[in-house]
Amino acid sequence: MANRGVAFRLFRCKEILLRSGLRLNSSSLASGGLTRSFCAQTRSERLTVRLQQDGIRNIILNDPKRRNTLSLSMLNSLRTDILHEIDSDDLRVIIISAEGPVFSSGHDLKELTLAQGPEHHSRVFEVCSEIMTLIQDIPVPVIAKVALEMLFTGNPISAQDALLHGLVSKVVPAEKLDEETLAIARKVCAASRPVVALGKQTFYRQMAQDRSAAYATASRVMVDNLALRDGQEGIKAFIEKRRPEWTHSRDRAHE
Repeated sequence: MANRGVAFRLFRCKEILLRSGLRLNSSSLASGGLTRSFCAQTRSERLTVRLQQDGIRNIILNDPKRRNTLSLSMLNSLRTDILHEIDSDDLRVIIISAEGPVFSSGHDLKELTLAQGPEHHSRVFEVCSEIMTLIQDIPVPVIAKVALEMLFTGNPISAQDALLHGLVSKVVPAEKLDEETLAIARKVCAASRPVVALGKQTFYRQMAQDRSAAYATASRVMVDNLALRDGQEGIKAFIEKRRPEWTHSRDRAHE
């Protein structure tokens, strides 16, 4: 592979058919008191692994022998791990990564033959669409931890090309991927949960609007943000030159 750069991005696309050149060291993620749990599968499958500590949830696609194909079972596992206690104030950001040399090779083509029938095919794409919608609609940010090659019209592209075309937000050396991903996740954790949720919701709402409507939406949201207790705390902390003390509650500020 010509380019050893790796990339990560906030999920904002309609597909997750991404191919990775990085091997995730899940054992290092499991250290330090992380809670390790598996979604509802038989013990022999364990298609996804969920780890969480300090507000950061790591969801690992765990089927490297099949290149982490998006089978219906894999999709159901991923959805379960995303939704697990999604409204808990202890959850601040989600990172999705994968075991093995490939992030995901895409849909399991064996499930898309005539033998399975149209009902099964429909269910596969329904769950996939549901996950894409969840990634946008849940209150916490989602970071995809991927690497070098991306499945794009059948041709792999480099991390630098992905950055150039706006498919990723940052490119770093492979040995820095863990560090950079966790740095972003920790910055999210340092912010107010309801304020971050409001910002994420507004971002996706504005994507479907024209410029005038987007400005109007942003104005309303800024007013809503100022009405939150944490919104006011942020302003007071800035004026008083101190670190904010977030409540992470959705309560409105009192006069």
